[in-house]
Amino acid sequence: MAERAEVVFVDGVRTPFGRAGEKGMYWNTRADDLVVKAMIGLLERNPEVPGERIDEVAIAATTQSGDQGLTLGRTAALLAGLPKSVPGYAIDRMCAGAMTAVTTVGAAIGFGAYDLAIAGGVEHMGRHPMGSGVDPNPRFLSERLVSEDALNMGSTAERIHDRFPEYTKDRSDRYALRSQQKVAAAYAAGKIQPDLVSVAIRSDQGWGLATRDEAPRPETTLEGLATLKTPFRPFGRITAGNASGLNDGASACLLASGAAAKELGLGVKMKLVSFAFAGVEPEVMGLGPVPSTEKALRKAGLSITDIGLFEAQ
Repeated sequence: MAERAEVVFVDGVRTPFGRAGEKGMYWNTRADDLVVKAMIGLLERNPEVPGERIDEVAIAATTQSGDQGLTLGRTAALLAGLPKSVPGYAIDRMCAGAMTAVTTVGAAIGFGAYDLAIAGGVEHMGRHPMGSGVDPNPRFLSERLVSEDALNMGSTAERIHDRFPEYTKDRSDRYALRSQQKVAAAYAAGKIQPDLVSVAIRSDQGWGLATRDEAPRPETTLEGLATLKTPFRPFGRITAGNASGLNDGASACLLASGAAAKELGLGVKMKLVSFAFAGVEPEVMGLGPVPSTEKALRKAGLSITDIGLFEAQ
């Protein structure tokens, strides 16, 4: 059996993320145009990569219909100006969709099938609200395969609080406040802007340019967070201030084999050592990163004490 090829992360970019809905900056922007813009920005930043050498384009989207449908990876590749010989496909694992695009093409690189690939994702929740157009099989509920709560992410988050009562609402609010402070500091230090691809946007006021994320609220206070409603449960712990927002945006990255990166003189920012996915009880789906992390560490021959930094998506 051939030795596994080294899989490296060359570069990655994203659009600024906008708030979903009519008041969001991307309300008049197509979903596929967002990911095409990200891909063009990625290719422009890496002009030494010949377009015809790209072996695959994998783009994730949760609601694959309308302007997020039609084999998105292939159509985005064509719209981004890649040669017609470059294939592409769409992929869906909901929140983990873009990461699955990365691991899928990364696995193919490790197997030796690809030398270079683009992976990314797009979500236009303004045009495609979560759950729109889906028809869950009634047997999920009638046969008690899952609780009705499992079909609502906010309710599953409340259930995690039930399971771990030490994660109080105050603790969640403090974590949310610290997140707002960190992103404000990162913007002030210019750490986020280098990897953002600006997007032309249109509103009632005319044309403009999206250059930074729309969702951050640097004015957030702990007192303000404490007053927010808990829409998923009376006297609950999940609010609009400490939960993930509804956003529009896209990302794209370039993966390569170690040999191809060396051949083309590409910089290497990261190396893919291991990955894993794991299922959990649907009612507490947010716990998924725990067993999947344990599985990935085990496959890599590492322990959690070997890891210096975790990034939770």
